[in-house]
Amino acid sequence: MTETEAIRLFKCLADATRLQILKSLHAEPMYVERLAQRLGRSPSTVSFHLKKLEEAGVVIPQRDQYYTVYSLCPTLLNTRILDLICEPSGQESAQEEREKLYRDKVLESFFVYGKLQSIPVQRKKKRIILEKLVENFTPGRVYKEKEVNLILAEYHDDFCTLRRDMISEHLMERGNGLYWRVDTPAPLRDAPAETKEGDKT
Repeated sequence: MTETEAIRLFKCLADATRLQILKSLHAEPMYVERLAQRLGRSPSTVSFHLKKLEEAGVVIPQRDQYYTVYSLCPTLLNTRILDLICEPSGQESAQEEREKLYRDKVLESFFVYGKLQSIPVQRKKKRIILEKLVENFTPGRVYKEKEVNLILAEYHDDFCTLRRDMISEHLMERGNGLYWRVDTPAPLRDAPAETKEGDKT
């Protein structure tokens, strides 16, 4: 289902009379006059709403001698709303381009000659800054805290806040006094801290 078809479907269902028609047809297929009697509406009113439901693909008309009998379209009505939301809309490339322009604008605003002028308060902007900074850390390698501090200090004096924010944003992880990017291979994540002098047996 295309995005246009989904919008038409949602608009079509946003009507009390049409919902009552669908509830009646869920019980059994019916023709216009019977639906009109059941709902207390005029046949012309029911016909109008059935036409809208048919255009949206919700009901299926079938000729039965002198009458047109309407029934529900199970294929459409069994579609999950999540499936409709996840259907490609053709806007993805435009959205990605807007995101890229926004990201570039944030980086340009907060970095001057390679230095971070301030740490953004807004989370979205901060996330962009942190994603840029984490590029300085090699995937597959673990770092001592001092190494992390020295790398971040090249960009901003408050390297402690940057280091903590990277952990809270799940861009880096830590354990046993070591730090690594979240995309570091699993075996390296369990690397033990270096044995201190005098602890050797």
